[in-house]
Amino acid sequence: MAIDNGFPETADIETSSEDYATRFAGKIGQWLLRVQEEATLRMLEPYPQAKILDVGGGHGQLTGALIERGYEVTVLGSSEECKVRIQKYLDSEQCAFQVGNVLDMPYPDGAFDVVISYRFLAHVTQWQQFLKELARVASKAVIVDYPTVRSSNAIAPYLFKFKKGLEGNTRPFVCYQEKDIIDFYESINWVKDRRQGQFFLPMVLHRALKKPEISSVLEGTSQLLGLNYLFGSPVIAKFRKN
Repeated sequence: MAIDNGFPETADIETSSEDYATRFAGKIGQWLLRVQEEATLRMLEPYPQAKILDVGGGHGQLTGALIERGYEVTVLGSSEECKVRIQKYLDSEQCAFQVGNVLDMPYPDGAFDVVISYRFLAHVTQWQQFLKELARVASKAVIVDYPTVRSSNAIAPYLFKFKKGLEGNTRPFVCYQEKDIIDFYESINWVKDRRQGQFFLPMVLHRALKKPEISSVLEGTSQLLGLNYLFGSPVIAKFRKN
């Protein structure tokens, strides 16, 4: 039973669930997460042992990797139930967890070196306030992921039934014009530092293939051709203060 704290944005309650984690099960799921992890760690290289806030990070997709590399990790969730998948790290006091409103976080300005948020922006309704709040509590950088309209997501509505049949627990999501996000951050004096389009082919097709070695070759080829940069999604982007 989900605990309603009255917060306006609670997308992480679902993404932190065991049911959602099944979307990244098996070898193909591990491969998908490894692409995300490697891109994130490259963007974090300038900030060794940084103090990191992972907003909505109860899915635990990055928690272990961040801890192993010496980062001080705090996860902010919309409900106590969002900590289930990272409980082992909490029990061993390797990271911290707090419940809070992602649009009004319980931290002072610049409380963390870096703020990360994955699997959240695609499901918020007040995206500008969300991005502004991430930047408020970050002193050095914000790293987020988001699906873009300039990608295979353009045909996402036509693939939804296929996705639903394959994944079972898929849900609609918001695709962004990347320029809107960049322009918004520039309006509050933050600038894009780096970006990576993760997958040229839809993730659902990689899941259908169930062959990470084939997916790796396909995506490696599209990467060399520059297709991932132009059309890859979700995008992982790092922003910093100007």
